[in-house]
Amino acid sequence: MARQMLQQCLECSAWSLSTTCQVCGGKAQAAAPIKWSPEDHRASVRRKMYDVNSKKWTDDLPELDSLQEMKINAINSQEEE
Repeated sequence: MARQMLQQCLECSAWSLSTTCQVCGGKAQAAAPIKWSPEDHRASVRRKMYDVNSKKWTDDLPELDSLQEMKINAINSQEEE
């Protein structure tokens, strides 16, 4: 049994209650992420699994524009409208 009841096929995006798609036979996964709680007892296990302390993990994170650049972009997009 799946962790969550509603599943979505990775191949054809059909909805199902099974981990196997009824339409194409492909693999289906949970349609929504599991709820998060600040009292998450499994967080340390997940951090180890994703190796969040490694340099590679931090290098792969997306970089945000600076606050000043975001303000300029917001002003420019408003002027274009």
